[in-house]
Amino acid sequence: MVREEYWEKVRSAKEGQKLSPEDILFLLSTAEREEEEVLFETADRVRKDCVGDEVHLRGIVEFSNFCAQNCLYCGLRRDNHALVRYRMSLAEIVTAAKNARSQGLGTVVLQSGEDPWFTRERIIELIRSIKEDTDVAITLSVGERSYADYLAWKEAGADRYLLKHETASSTLFRALRPGRELGERLQALRWLRELGYEVGSGNMVGLPGQTDEDLARDIQLFIQYEFDMIGIGPFMVHPQTPLARAASGQLNRTLRVLAITRIITRDTNLPATTAAGVLDQNGRRRAMSAGANVVMPDITPPNYRRHYEIYPGKARVTLDRHALTEMISSLGRRISQGAGARIRSRDR
Repeated sequence: MVREEYWEKVRSAKEGQKLSPEDILFLLSTAEREEEEVLFETADRVRKDCVGDEVHLRGIVEFSNFCAQNCLYCGLRRDNHALVRYRMSLAEIVTAAKNARSQGLGTVVLQSGEDPWFTRERIIELIRSIKEDTDVAITLSVGERSYADYLAWKEAGADRYLLKHETASSTLFRALRPGRELGERLQALRWLRELGYEVGSGNMVGLPGQTDEDLARDIQLFIQYEFDMIGIGPFMVHPQTPLARAASGQLNRTLRVLAITRIITRDTNLPATTAAGVLDQNGRRRAMSAGANVVMPDITPPNYRRHYEIYPGKARVTLDRHALTEMISSLGRRISQGAGARIRSRDR
């Protein structure tokens, strides 16, 4: 049964009316299947109205699993000595980007742990080498770096930057990322916007100690920063981290955050995350029906891919192009032929 108040809140959000923090919390807190269905169907309608039926594919090259950080939730953390570490050479990364373009992918996401070996100059060389031979849009996702680094990479030709804030709770952020502060990450996101990048961020749903109030703050942060892409995925337990005995996040709770984010942000690019596909074999499909319009296939060479283990099972859910096309077509959607830049609905 769908409560009248729930109908009214969803309807108001769909029509573009601003929701209060209390309204967002109210929509998040439902556990009723019928209300979730209303929320997901509304998010899918807003997705269709505001960004259309095209699905943007963004190929991820995970080029290094070394990381200087020691986040409690991540399998790449510095103190995980059981992980087989690797760094792809610049030539290997460029080859992977060229292969992505030959497969029709308009965007390449260059992602790594926070690896200091990849200096400002090396990443400049990487960007320029890729841009010399391809017309792909380059998204960097290499963590918190200096303003000078971000500036140099933008000048070298980088188009986008992905830096998830993970959680809008400063207390939780500090506990999960020893020695780091939420304010530092938000400052980096402001720098990226100032420099003209398309900026992506995002959060994890189901972190130990996280509340619905924290998730509502995440959504408010999405609104405040007007991110161009927002990655929303469930927290996944890794056995070689201090959170090994915690429970992974729930898919439905994750999809509620995704759906509310779609309804409120309207034209932001929202991926159906790999983590959703690990949690549930139909997870990405369900995310596509709850507001997502981006899929990020992993194009890291297989000999490296299995070692980029942020969480277990990640490498096993990679979809080949045929399976990906079938899934998207079965939803009445089509694969975009462009680079997938955000197009604000007022400019459509």
